[in-house]
Amino acid sequence: MTVASASGNDTAENRPVPEGHVRLTIDGIEVDAPKGELVIRTAERLGIVVPRFCDHPLLDPAGACRQCLVEIEVNGKPMPKPAASCTMAVADGMVVRTQQTSAVADKAQQGVMELLLINHPLDCPICDKGGECPLQNQALKHGRADSRFVDKKRTFAKPVSISSQILLDRERCVLCQRCTRFSKQIAGDPFIELLERGALQQIGTGEQQPFQSYFSGNTIQICPVGALTSAAYRFRSRPFDLVSTPGVCEHCSAGCSQRTDWRRGKVMRRLAGDDPEVNEEWNCDKGRFAFRYATAADRFTRPLVRDRDSGRLRETSWTEALRVAADGLLSARDSGGVGVLPGGRLTREDAYAYGKFARVALRTNDVDHRARPHSTEELDFLGAAVVGTGPDAGVTYAGIESAPTVLCVAFEPEEESPIVFLRLRKAARNEGTRIHHLGQWGSPGVEKTTEIADAGSPIHSGELLRCLPGEEAAVLSELPEEVERELREPGSVLLLGERCAQIPGLYSAAMRVAERTGASPAWIPRRAGERGAVEAGTLPTLLPNGRPVSDSVVRADVERQWGMDEGGIPGLPGKELEGILAATESGELSGLLVGGVDPDDLPDPEQAGRALRAADFVVSLELRPSGVTERADVVLPVAPTVEKSGTFLNWEGRAREFEITIEGTGALPDCRVLDTLAVEMDVDLFTQTPAAVAGELARLGPNPGARPKPPDVPAARPGSPGEGRALLATWRHLLDNGSLQAEEPNLAGTARPPVARISAGTARRLGLAADQAVRVSTAHGELTLESEVVEMPDDVVWLPGNSGSARPNRVLGAGHGSVVDIAAGPVSPSRTAPSGADEVAGAENPAGAADREGTVSALAHAHRANGNGPEHGGVNGSGPAGAGRADTDGGGA
Repeated sequence: MTVASASGNDTAENRPVPEGHVRLTIDGIEVDAPKGELVIRTAERLGIVVPRFCDHPLLDPAGACRQCLVEIEVNGKPMPKPAASCTMAVADGMVVRTQQTSAVADKAQQGVMELLLINHPLDCPICDKGGECPLQNQALKHGRADSRFVDKKRTFAKPVSISSQILLDRERCVLCQRCTRFSKQIAGDPFIELLERGALQQIGTGEQQPFQSYFSGNTIQICPVGALTSAAYRFRSRPFDLVSTPGVCEHCSAGCSQRTDWRRGKVMRRLAGDDPEVNEEWNCDKGRFAFRYATAADRFTRPLVRDRDSGRLRETSWTEALRVAADGLLSARDSGGVGVLPGGRLTREDAYAYGKFARVALRTNDVDHRARPHSTEELDFLGAAVVGTGPDAGVTYAGIESAPTVLCVAFEPEEESPIVFLRLRKAARNEGTRIHHLGQWGSPGVEKTTEIADAGSPIHSGELLRCLPGEEAAVLSELPEEVERELREPGSVLLLGERCAQIPGLYSAAMRVAERTGASPAWIPRRAGERGAVEAGTLPTLLPNGRPVSDSVVRADVERQWGMDEGGIPGLPGKELEGILAATESGELSGLLVGGVDPDDLPDPEQAGRALRAADFVVSLELRPSGVTERADVVLPVAPTVEKSGTFLNWEGRAREFEITIEGTGALPDCRVLDTLAVEMDVDLFTQTPAAVAGELARLGPNPGARPKPPDVPAARPGSPGEGRALLATWRHLLDNGSLQAEEPNLAGTARPPVARISAGTARRLGLAADQAVRVSTAHGELTLESEVVEMPDDVVWLPGNSGSARPNRVLGAGHGSVVDIAAGPVSPSRTAPSGADEVAGAENPAGAADREGTVSALAHAHRANGNGPEHGGVNGSGPAGAGRADTDGGGA
């Protein structure tokens, strides 16, 4: 934007208008603005604040609230009345007068404010938005001092639970449509809608379509009047009671900026931070609401040591616990060796401390943070294509948004990285990006990125390339000609999920496609700490910053910088996680050092249990009890994210630094605990603080040697499963049984239900009747779940990875691509409409849920549910007699 004086200066008048721009005047200031830019945006960039409610820079213009009225002249002719600056595009020669220079605009804005306040309740002292409410602020700044309205205000029963975690106070709503536009345009979840017309217009949800969105919390944050509130936060605090600290989400590899609001040493709420390069102004509900695990009643606050006499863990001092741990690890190291399993939850600094502790204190490369199904092929891929990359040279959010074609391989974006999903939707909707998915069925995330409902006709942005579980590598090697051609366009992207590790040859096939087409590959793991751990050196083949263990030159350089003797670091790659467990079970390894790993997440939980039982000595660093705790000899408590500082690397390789939110708790980060433990073993790690670790990582610098070679594993096709059997497809839901979602019943109310999905052909083969369950079994165990018929290949059954009783790893001992037995199960009882938090075991009704009223009415335009259910026509948000229904909560799954 160029600004010039409008005083008649010849130089300014003769200055040419830049290409693609127009010249206009706002409040006497001449300005050049891009064609198509909205008047309100141009004014903002001049520092002129025009009041508004419906306007949001990331939503399509609506012109719903009319608060941003300004005077406009075009071609010397004034418009007949003030116009909404949030819907008016700039034009050459336009003259704009805002409330700062126009009495007409000022009077119009005051009139609109008076109209908005006619029915607005005077409940600011109890409203959650009080103290940070745009309506409060603008009423004082742009409203009238006196009200001419003396009649009784309209009232509604309040609040309406539109989901288990979102409550609606309808009388506060000014119908700005921010919530409905966000749901339709950004999230693709059109379950919240404007109902009725005129004075009866209100927000509601479909009777048969609850507001079951992974992004519903954003509607609370962007609501300008407190009409939408959080069931978990409602009436808990006021803004002026809170201390706000910037932070980074710890739940997935998206790397979202957040604001944490806390008081008296306890987190009260989280809000999305403003970071245009990463999460823009959004975050998912898991990142927003799942923070109470840090204050769970069963959290460890003191070290535990197993008593020799009773065999039980007892609380003890740090001094005793560290001494016992050091003696046990030294004995195990000298007798057989110790394996190190850090897990994927760590900051980069904590992961570095585990890797350094393994090499310096335990003298081993037997370290692997991948607490999930993994493979040697994945190790080669990470070393060749991931480590050392970053936003300067790799794929970024901006790169996804501008890509002509994106192919998602073994990656379910809405479930595994929700902010990537939002950016894919934005790319398809705004830029025409073609989004292709390689998978088994058209999940909600697939549908919402390939078939996007818009104001006009639907946008068809790509397709699902269906394949059998385990066949992905073969299909990727023989892509349809059209998709292959599209991937050759400059800027195209391959997004690879961590599920690729379960499919032999898939990483190799992806690398060949990238080489053949020029598309850029990007690896998007599920956990927040995975990407940083790769750089930190917690893999059996890699030292920090991608240095290969087998390269003697770079290994010697690390030994020198760590102050070790030459040859101190073993020259052979260590064992992978499964190898560590197998060696411990057989007695080859004597001990284990575990960092917050849940055995149920591992490829073979039973093997993990056997290894823990067989180990001579186990030390566990963890926050809350897990399957490791019951077998640990020493448990050392560590700090949750809000009680420490550090850095997460998101999937881009972008550093996401954060400081301590709540100080003075006494909780220690993993790096400090390991440093102190190493001192007890007569070794110095120099990892006392995250800042010290970050400095050491910087001094090490990038890998001076050559990158490892990319993997070259042939693709294979699965065989026919046979009669009465099927191939298992599985991945995890975003909201599931994860331990970081503990004590969040409101959040659990919007989790997707655990069901077994099969094709119509498979259902016929099984003789499956309507509402009949499916029984899936192996030699390990059996699961029985409600069935759902979807369009997918025959002889395939899909199960969620860790939802409710559906735990294929633990119960079946099976993963993606495994062969399982399948049969019709018992007939399920008749299912009723979901009922919010009541559907969740142990969930409480949202605070303040009130009387319900009204009857059923139909939506003016039914919206298809993008794979989450059938079309809907009823409403769940009442008005005056006959206007709607509010007697059913909208949450449960």
